[in-house]
Amino acid sequence: MGSKLSSSQRDLAVTHLKAAGMARLSELIALGVTASTVSRLVQEGVVARLARGLYQLADAPFDVNHTLAEVSKLVPKGVICLTSALAFHGLTDQIPPKIWIAIGLKEWRPRLAYPPVRFARFSDSRLHEDVGYHVIDGVTVPIFDVARTIADLFRYRQTVGVNVALEGLRESLRQKKAQPSEIARQAVKAKVWNVMEPYVSALTSDA
Repeated sequence: MGSKLSSSQRDLAVTHLKAAGMARLSELIALGVTASTVSRLVQEGVVARLARGLYQLADAPFDVNHTLAEVSKLVPKGVICLTSALAFHGLTDQIPPKIWIAIGLKEWRPRLAYPPVRFARFSDSRLHEDVGYHVIDGVTVPIFDVARTIADLFRYRQTVGVNVALEGLRESLRQKKAQPSEIARQAVKAKVWNVMEPYVSALTSDA
């Protein structure tokens, strides 16, 4: 009976991880898979432990944006933002040392040993605006769109650096991943249009 149960739990775990890409331990337990079964699968090399309480199949294909999916699973109410969103959209060669994720003003900030993260806080209304949903390693990851990301970078320019914000603006226009009108609209929402306007005007007049 025990071996049949264990085999059934193994199948459940593997099937779910194939479909979901990665899963938290709480998700697997809710399906009827015990923590000890997950531990055995890790010991056998069938499942890989990505972070505390987060797992995926050991032979799962690896996406360059894999850590974005990990963070999204660990912070399910968050949205990938700022330099992490900029890198995802292909608008910078810089690889952020930490994943930037946006959370609500009153949202509890989880303490994660891995992956390394930084948090930015937004009002609930802004947190749910201009979000695109992208599937990375089987996980649906919310990421702010290009124009929104550029405006947010200028809003957080003292933290991320003005050069990063300018690079994002320049590349988004050069690659035509955002229209000047979209960027201007987002800049007004973020209350940074007075800062951004000279740069947008200079870059669009040169185009």
